[in-house]
Amino acid sequence: MKLKVTQVRSGIGHPARQKRTLESLGLGKIGRTRIHEKTLPIEGMIAKVNHLVKVEEIN
Repeated sequence: MKLKVTQVRSGIGHPARQKRTLESLGLGKIGRTRIHEKTLPIEGMIAKVNHLVKVEEIN
């Protein structure tokens, strides 16, 4: 299973830790999309910035 992660809100004004999490996911600009394998570490990172991203499951 794969996850399609799209940044929908800016990281400006949020803690540096959340900005680094966005960078670790390969995001950083609104509208940027990355596809990741569904693993526990990736799900944890998404949970920390779920208010900034949109997640879709793809096969």
